[in-house]
Amino acid sequence: MMTLEEAQARDAADPLRSFRERFALPEGVIYLDGNSLGPLPRATAHAVADLTNRQWGDRLIRSWNEGWIEAPLRIGDKIARLIGAAPGEVAVTDSTSVNLFKLLTAALRASPDRRVVLSEAGNFPTDLHIAEGVVAGIPGAELRVVAREQLAAALDETVAVLMLTHVHYKTAERFDMADWTARAHDAGALALWDLSHSTGAVPVDLNGAGADLAVGCGYKYLNGGPGAPAYLFVAARHQARLANPLSGWMGHAAPFDFADVYAPAPGIRRWLAGTPPMLAMAALETGVDLMLEADPALIAAKSASLFDAFAAIGDSLGLDCVSPREAILRGSHIAFRHPHAWPLSQALIERGVIGDFRAPDVLRLGLTPLYLGFEDIVRAGAILADLLASRRYLDPVYAQRAAVT
Repeated sequence: MMTLEEAQARDAADPLRSFRERFALPEGVIYLDGNSLGPLPRATAHAVADLTNRQWGDRLIRSWNEGWIEAPLRIGDKIARLIGAAPGEVAVTDSTSVNLFKLLTAALRASPDRRVVLSEAGNFPTDLHIAEGVVAGIPGAELRVVAREQLAAALDETVAVLMLTHVHYKTAERFDMADWTARAHDAGALALWDLSHSTGAVPVDLNGAGADLAVGCGYKYLNGGPGAPAYLFVAARHQARLANPLSGWMGHAAPFDFADVYAPAPGIRRWLAGTPPMLAMAALETGVDLMLEADPALIAAKSASLFDAFAAIGDSLGLDCVSPREAILRGSHIAFRHPHAWPLSQALIERGVIGDFRAPDVLRLGLTPLYLGFEDIVRAGAILADLLASRRYLDPVYAQRAAVT
């Protein structure tokens, strides 16, 4: 297991170390929940203030012609560089849930001889809930949800789209994107990937994998702020034949002609709907720009090392790690199963270690390489060890919090 001195030496040699100062991290807090809500980049406050005071305050409506109207596609092209997409294949718009609805509906409408959306049991609930709503509105459509080990057998000639989350939100298990995309194509189906726990954390190469569609959020590893706009990817080869079911004016070919009849814009622009939320866009673009400065290979390597350091701590404490040990098979968080995971997570937070809990019994800890160091891992591990040894987490106060949270 790594000692504090060894951790400090590794931090001193870390090529990503300078990024830590780019975030406004509270003193005395070890933040292990950036996989749920990324912390505030220091540059974000200035960017939002500039948009509020100068752009909105001074330039007023003129700002739509001075960068605002292009923001969804401009930021989309930046995110494309992080996920192996080409310019013109990614748009920043709406929420992950809304984008899933748009893409699933489009995929089913484009394949009238195929009526099934196939997904994994235990996928992030919103993904399954949205898919339920989509199939309910399309005659004959069906949502087929099976265990991970049954996906291959369920992928048949009735499937229109295979919807998978690249990195599992609870266990951090990672699908082989190229392999499962090829399986979908062999069955005649499209592959739709949820990248919410992937982008900015692990390598993603949508075009290298031959992916068709993808969605993702902006508030986790991209540090775009709470409720940041999401993004969607539509491979260039599909853009002419797939139609956005939410035919809003920003997706119109000529929105400022104000025509009564809808005509979809060419390319990725057709996937826009309503007016872009520019205050949120400014915060997201700052987070994306920061991520683009970092070498993705260094991010992946450090993520793997942070995981190994925490896994060794977990092993020493007898914790049940439910995340894959092999780096290529997982994302950038570590999950431990514990019968008292909820009160344990609350006791950690009280001691300044902010992670989170996933029902029914998982303690989930985010390992975000841009601002976490090895010293953070060692210190968090020491606090975890103390709580387990003292059984302080069994104090009734934590059970009471569970009842009201």
